[in-house]
Amino acid sequence: MIQAVLFDLDGTLADTALDLGGALNTLLNRHGLPEKSMNEIRTQASHGAAGLLKLGTGITPDHPDYAQWRTEYLDEYDSRYAQDTALFDGVNEMIAELDKRGIKWGIITNKPMRFTDKLVPKLGFIIPPAVVVSGDTCGESKPSVKPMLYACEQIHADPQHTVYVGDAERDMQAGRNAGMKTVLADWGYIAAEDQTETWPFDHRIASPSALLKIL
Repeated sequence: MIQAVLFDLDGTLADTALDLGGALNTLLNRHGLPEKSMNEIRTQASHGAAGLLKLGTGITPDHPDYAQWRTEYLDEYDSRYAQDTALFDGVNEMIAELDKRGIKWGIITNKPMRFTDKLVPKLGFIIPPAVVVSGDTCGESKPSVKPMLYACEQIHADPQHTVYVGDAERDMQAGRNAGMKTVLADWGYIAAEDQTETWPFDHRIASPSALLKIL
């Protein structure tokens, strides 16, 4: 029996790419660098600031200027984090049905608490999440199992009776290693070159409503 369904946030529950990408392109413009298209941005949106900065500037976390770029990017994102972000179609209907079935739901994201705590209440969830775990809640983020197990502890759910839904390889790894059933959200930020067939998922679905059929 499924006790809980936990979700990734960016690219799974909410389409955040317009704000993540808008912040990136504003930053690139400021530094005289060419903007990136939304198609390019969507393939990297699940990888957070590191993925987007690499896309836009080529700078990676081992670069001496990375911390400065990351701070500037996050400050820019902070000014528009909820401007164009919205839930994907069908998310609220899915959540309502989970609640009807007596299944708890929650969020485990690598997004920093600085943004998660402000964004989640603005997304218009029909029923609030039972738990929200951010990338810095536990000191480790996905693919670590720490946030997965912490979320289950908070809502008194057995990982073996919990489903995790996400759109990135790290989501599938974290869920599987925590003992959960894993579901790949095909509508998320998946790049053409991602070898999804090698990712450790139990199911893959094309829409939020499809989740209800496999529970």
